Amino acid sequence: MRIRQANPEDAPRIAWVHLQSWKTTYQGIIPQPYIDGLQMDDGIRNWQERLTQADGPFVIVAEDEAGIFGFAAGGAIMHPVDGFDGGLGAIYLIATHQKRGAGAALTRRIAGALVERGFRGMVVWVLRDNPSRGFYERMGGVQVAEQGIEIGGVTLPEVAYGWRDVSSLVPAE
Repeated sequence: MRIRQANPEDAPRIAWVHLQSWKTTYQGIIPQPYIDGLQMDDGIRNWQERLTQADGPFVIVAEDEAGIFGFAAGGAIMHPVDGFDGGLGAIYLIATHQKRGAGAALTRRIAGALVERGFRGMVVWVLRDNPSRGFYERMGGVQVAEQGIEIGGVTLPEVAYGWRDVSSLVPAE
């Protein structure tokens, strides 16, 4: 497994991972018509735009000999939570590559990038019914907020896990 910074040429594979992850993770949580309506072309355009923005999120990918199988994005917090300034805005792995350490590696790399940019705390918003949310607890995240988010015409509960000292996630060198 290799972790590296994403580049605009990675947009198609990142969009594919994103779409596949939504289909496997959110089935039965997010309305199925919404998931079925997600389009690969829209995802590619979205990620190409994000990866070419000078002030956009920091995006990293996890890959093996078959190519990119996961990614994470981080930067300034998008949905404010008192006491936190940085955010893990996205982290997705295809199902076949979960529970192998890639998620932890991606999270630690985003944490390191946040520390390098002067951020002190980090949050990640997760749908409350996401079966993978225990991952954040195992990484030391503590639930710090809750809110509703509208997806597909339905308001779903989401929770924020936070690390007040994001540097605690960065491995010592």
